[in-house]
Amino acid sequence: MVVIYNGVREAVSVRWLQTAAVVGATAVLLASSCSWQVGTPIPEGVPPPTGDPVPAVDIEAKGRPADQLHDWAAARAPSLEMPVTALEAYAYAARVAEVVNPTCQLAWPTLAGIGMVESHHGTYRGSTVKPNGDVRPPIRGVRLDGTAGNMMIPDTDGGELDGDGHLDRAMGPMQFIPDTWKLYGVDANNDGEISPDNIDDAALSAAGYLCSRGKDLSKPKGWMAALRAYNYSDQYARMVRDWATAYATGHSL
Repeated sequence: MVVIYNGVREAVSVRWLQTAAVVGATAVLLASSCSWQVGTPIPEGVPPPTGDPVPAVDIEAKGRPADQLHDWAAARAPSLEMPVTALEAYAYAARVAEVVNPTCQLAWPTLAGIGMVESHHGTYRGSTVKPNGDVRPPIRGVRLDGTAGNMMIPDTDGGELDGDGHLDRAMGPMQFIPDTWKLYGVDANNDGEISPDNIDDAALSAAGYLCSRGKDLSKPKGWMAALRAYNYSDQYARMVRDWATAYATGHSL
């Protein structure tokens, strides 16, 4: 179970709120590499709108808890041009964040904006999102070899997750690097696995990471701190802002 009361919930909360140092940025753009310089001004429109309210869910539910949001997501996903399963995952992660860490105030459009920029919601290069949240074939980013504006990150997991063995790659629909996944990865769909290639696990893990880095994402400084931790680029933050704003208003860009 991802989050329950009476002890286990507390353990997950501690995992979400940990402040251990993270090696490098969590995410790397798949379509293009960012070498932008980060400036001090906060862009207009930050944070983006919060979007339609997400219905209450039972976070102790058996099976895949995000299934509780199917009707809500199915009514919105077509106009947002994203898979229903992906929208369920983002909305569920935001709902869990609201319960576990209410001061974070993370809204689902921010997670959806990140998911779009990182992997087109798990559909990059023909991948598909399965009903249980698995993304197949798995999505892997470029080798983090220090070229084209990317960071140089030597292999941290022996290729166990990213399949490289020499240099790290960002993994899955939310593009975690292995070292960060070890710290923040959680099982969101109750299948007993913590997989960066499952959009439920990835979205909830991203929520935990964003909350730990931004503290209060309803504030401009908090939102920017979270996004810069995810990818140290103002251009990246603006792209996420633009997609999140569109999603919050009920459409795609």
